[in-house]
Amino acid sequence: MSARTVKVRDFHQLSTPWNVVFNLFAGIFAFLCVFPFLFVVIISFTDEGVLARDGYKLIPSQWSLEAYRYVFQTGDTLLRSYGVTIFVTVVGTMISLLFIAFYAYAISRKSFKFRNFFAFFAFFTMLFNGGLVPTYIIVTQLLHLKDTIWALILPLAVNAFYIMILRTFYSTSVPDAIIESGKIDGAGEFRIFLKLVLPLSLPGLATIGLFSTLGYWNDWFNALLYIDNPNLVPLQSMLMRIETSMQFILQNSQNSSLSLEALRSLPQDTSRMAMVVLATGPIIFAYPFFQRYFIQGLTVGAVKE
Repeated sequence: MSARTVKVRDFHQLSTPWNVVFNLFAGIFAFLCVFPFLFVVIISFTDEGVLARDGYKLIPSQWSLEAYRYVFQTGDTLLRSYGVTIFVTVVGTMISLLFIAFYAYAISRKSFKFRNFFAFFAFFTMLFNGGLVPTYIIVTQLLHLKDTIWALILPLAVNAFYIMILRTFYSTSVPDAIIESGKIDGAGEFRIFLKLVLPLSLPGLATIGLFSTLGYWNDWFNALLYIDNPNLVPLQSMLMRIETSMQFILQNSQNSSLSLEALRSLPQDTSRMAMVVLATGPIIFAYPFFQRYFIQGLTVGAVKE
């Protein structure tokens, strides 16, 4: 009797029809995520008069660069704001990752005697804070950060919620056997953290880094509070000032020296969309950078227990 060949089903592979269905579903979902931003880009290149007459269309009857001309009429001021925002985002993200990574690692280790106290100390700030006035007094009077670049970096450097996320990641993803092996080999705490813990923590650090990057890039409130020097105004605050100046001109059109035709030609809606493109476009490049570290961290081997 001939032996029958038994085909073992591989649960890690999908059949061709299901593979097509899932890829189609993922493609549609990705398009729905990208489409709103693409539509904003299209509107920013639409003529203001055509937009007021025909409304929002995927293919406008007349294209225009007037919105970008209006935004870029500030000249070097906008480019300087870009430079300030890029510097604050890069330096702030590095400092934030440094503080959060060390703090979260310390309270994630069971051997740390005061881990519960410092964990509660961070968690308490998520529920209660001193308020805006004490914060302003501390930043300006105690730390003397008024009109300095550090007023845009230090207030956002430590986030208690990010600490809790990374603490949980350390507790669940870094085996105790790795820490013990480093201690057996004579490594100190800093060497264990840098050589053993960090390579396994890249996915968690990349996640916190991405959150911090978005927070610094989109921050405008701290500039409103602490920055009066026009050379230190970040991008988001500068774009808000441009929009505010446009609204002021339109609301006081009777006292304005501009003609009625010039006021009507001001790119109100299209300039807002152009500001969204200018503010969002550069930060899109941060996602592939952090995704590379996601993949690198996931491919790092761990200990079998």
